[in-house]
Amino acid sequence: MKSVYCLNPISNAGMSRFDDTYCIADSIENADAVLLRSASMHEMTLPDSLLAIGRAGAGVNNIPLDSCAKKGIVVFNTPGANANGVKELVIAGLMLASRDIAGGCHWVRENKDDPNIAKTAEKAKKAFAGNEIKGKKLGVIGLGAIGVLVANAASELGMEVFGCDPYLSIQNAVRLSHHITIVKDNDEIYNQCDYITIHVPALDSTKGMLNKRAFDQMKDGVKILNFARDILVNDADMADALASGKVSRYVTDFPNPAVVNMPGALVLPHLGASTEESEENCAVMAVNQIMDYLENGNIENSVNYPSCSLGYRKKAARICVCHYNRPNVISQLTSLFGEAGVNISDMVSKSRGEYAYAMFDVEAPVSDEFEKKLEAMENIIRIRIL
Repeated sequence: MKSVYCLNPISNAGMSRFDDTYCIADSIENADAVLLRSASMHEMTLPDSLLAIGRAGAGVNNIPLDSCAKKGIVVFNTPGANANGVKELVIAGLMLASRDIAGGCHWVRENKDDPNIAKTAEKAKKAFAGNEIKGKKLGVIGLGAIGVLVANAASELGMEVFGCDPYLSIQNAVRLSHHITIVKDNDEIYNQCDYITIHVPALDSTKGMLNKRAFDQMKDGVKILNFARDILVNDADMADALASGKVSRYVTDFPNPAVVNMPGALVLPHLGASTEESEENCAVMAVNQIMDYLENGNIENSVNYPSCSLGYRKKAARICVCHYNRPNVISQLTSLFGEAGVNISDMVSKSRGEYAYAMFDVEAPVSDEFEKKLEAMENIIRIRIL
């Protein structure tokens, strides 16, 4: 019986996929896997039993990735599962930034008791008129699962779209409309775009990337959208840019004490991936990945170990090895197999930065003594025999 602990409520569309070989635990103690959305794990003590963490969403800054990797705990996320939900909200953000829809709605509510509100509205509406987005230039920084969808949708709406992503994958490049102009760096977007939307992960290198230096390069009156992470924007510099008119509107999905008090900022309550469909998609994807790892040892969409698969387990045993990415580890492992007379029918090995993962399908069950010899090897983090 495998034990799964949920730190957040997870959609039943995902949880219902667990069969009777799984139980849902009341605590993390002795759990084989953890499922979560936004709960923080940084201060938690993780049990030795823990093998995998599944994040129902893309961002993983709430999980201690490196310390998990050092313990052989594979962390999964669900890239693309909530992309459409976020894309649709970004498109709504474009409209909110272009025409003062929110201000107009507020005006109507403030004047709801006016018996002549229809006439009064005709006089007042010019204050909320705004502009159309058709023909305007949109810069999309980050062309991952969400950025590609945003770029394509904006292009279909008649915008001239520029995209920048030095790490653009082949998969996303294929999905990108040929109408999108790819530029070599963000400065080109800053210099020429009327609207800028950012879709990059929260890393040390991206923290505060939209700052005074970036704003100084932008057109006067530029409109900025942030549906990625709050720390990507320097709040103090944004406040100054809004006050000076350099930025005419800032639409963000991340309320904090600084941004909610900025005139010109339109702040949403973190709605990006909160649709029923997104939550279901993320839950299903996270659960499927956790089950495949626990049952077959396969890794897909991990953020701290490489993707690696031998398909469904069919042989007498499958040996899965989390190890440091050092020279000769695989040769030492295979030598030990040979010495023990263990025949390997199939194997795969992948690395990612400091960490690596190897899988071996073998023709016969292996002994506890052999497993202990594997665990005792230098640079081995974790051994699993399935």
